[in-house]
Amino acid sequence: MRLLLVEDDHMIGESVSDILRAEHYAVDWVKDGAVADSVLHTEAYDLVLLDLGLPGKDGIEVLRTMRQARNRTPVLIATARDAVEQRIAGLDAGADDYVLKPYDLGELLARVRALLRRAAGRAEPHYEHLGVTIDPATREVSVAGQPVVLSSREWAVLELLLARPGAVLSRSQLESKIFGWEDGVVSNAVEVYIHGLRKKLGAGLIQNVRGVGYMVPKG
Repeated sequence: MRLLLVEDDHMIGESVSDILRAEHYAVDWVKDGAVADSVLHTEAYDLVLLDLGLPGKDGIEVLRTMRQARNRTPVLIATARDAVEQRIAGLDAGADDYVLKPYDLGELLARVRALLRRAAGRAEPHYEHLGVTIDPATREVSVAGQPVVLSSREWAVLELLLARPGAVLSRSQLESKIFGWEDGVVSNAVEVYIHGLRKKLGAGLIQNVRGVGYMVPKG
């Protein structure tokens, strides 16, 4: 999953981006509201983590612009603005959730997982399909009840495919979700991760749709 972090405080931004990447998310970090506004017109994200007190353009205005453009990406506001009226304004402008600084990083991650789960139309906290179970909270994977160890990128590819059984994702779509701006992309990276997943989870789980991409069958 690919996240956009909009945070002008360098220490907070560095800490949050590091922990998100450690949780296998691809993260792009911008420090200016006007830059965030521009990026959101050209890039697709699974979630936006948005501060409000930003240079260039206030976070509320960034959010309003998103919603006016019918951008439905989940938005989690993370800010030190603790007045009830400000929280109401953020939610009424289109935010999906709100967390106040200083926040616990464990709670932040739980809120991110909840919003991604809701956006995918799921209520259950884990995926279970064709004998494969993955738990986004613990990053545990099992096949027929037996634990399997995946690399961070293998996990990211598997989560994307299991989230939408029957949907075909192209190599470029997968690359856009698992790599951020700071990541170097090798031309055959997705193929390498798919090969690793098939060895660990079984050759039949991920199917190749010739000339289109990859999919997990509906079952």
